[in-house]
Order: sequence, then C-alpha cells, then structure tokens
Amino acid sequence: MSVEEVTKKTETLSVGESRKTVLSDDKEFDLKHPLNSKWTLWYTKPAIADNESWSDLLRPVTSFTTVEEFWAVQNAIPKPRELPLKSDYHLFRNDIRPEWEDDANSNGGKWSFQFRGRIPQIDDLWLRALLAVIGESIDEDESEINGVVINVRRSGYKIGLWTRSTRQAPLSKVGAKFKAVLQLEETDKLEFFAHSSANDKNAKPTLVL
Repeated sequence: MSVEEVTKKTETLSVGESRKTVLSDDKEFDLKHPLNSKWTLWYTKPAIADNESWSDLLRPVTSFTTVEEFWAVQNAIPKPRELPLKSDYHLFRNDIRPEWEDDANSNGGKWSFQFRGRIPQIDDLWLRALLAVIGESIDEDESEINGVVINVRRSGYKIGLWTRSTRQAPLSKVGAKFKAVLQLEETDKLEFFAHSSANDKNAKPTLVL
C-alpha cells in the first residue's frame, strides 16, 4: 500500500461522537463497553521531502474510549504488513504524545523487540499487543504503560512498549508479560532502554529478559 493510500485512510477515519456506554445507562446493555482509559492512535508517515519535520510526519488518527470503537478503528486502518517502509503506528493513553519529550514519557523508557525480516504473523502479534495494552492485562495497576509502538523498517518490524518510569521491579513484571504477549521464545531477548539514552547509539539496555 502506498504512502498516499495509507495517509488517505488514516486522515478520513472517525469513530463518531457517541460516547454512551453501559455504565451510563444500566437499562441498555447493548451499548458500548467502556475502556479504563481513552486511547489515541497516531501514524508516522515516511518522509517524502527533505524539509519535512517530525511534526509534519506524526499525526493523530483518532481516539477511542470503548471496545467497539477500538474494533471499528482496527478494522478500518491498514495492517502493519500493508504499511510502507519507515511507517509507524503509535497507540498512547489519554493525551500523551508518542515523543520522548512528553512529560509523561520523559522519565520512562521502552521494552522492545526486533522481528527480523517481513514475518507473516506480524499483524496478529501487533493485535495481541494492542489488546494487552488497552485491556490492562500486562499493567494491572495502570501505572506504568503509556503506549505501544510498531516500526516498519527494511530490516523487519520492531514493537516497543513505552513506560512511565524506569523502576526495575514493576518493569520486570511488565516485561515478562509483554514477552509472552509477543510469543517470544526463551532465547529471544526483550530489551529495555531508558528514553534518556535514546540519542546514544552505543547505549546498552538496562534490563534484558
């Protein structure tokens, strides 16, 4: 799928304005099922011109607060295997921007794993990561996870889980669950890097599972 086709799909996507849920009407249980947080999907398109800045490439697609809205978004947007190279999807909680400088991210980091090559199951793995994040199944206290990102590159796909802090005890638990969500083998190395070291090409992970 071309950059133009993906951009057009993401720019025209909307889940509507209705926010009525089963929690707001106890007599109508065929209504929408609320999530614990609002989530916003962002898309980074590949640069076409040299003068395009990061803010030109990064754009919010839509936000959702219910299970039904999530599936409407998921079914409408291109899947990771359809994205052009150098594209990214970012799904972040509330109004957090998928940037290191955002106050909610600045003291945190990310768990990440690089899938080498264009593996056919990447769409399913990305969906598993999305469901685990919005369902709070790997961050039961809702205190660590800010968002999840997939990068589409020539060398393969990378999925990263962005966190609010760098505290080793809770992050080790989150990382172990994330490794299971991604269906990684025991020999696969899931690595955690603090955002403070993001510009250091020689930085070593502070945690490895």
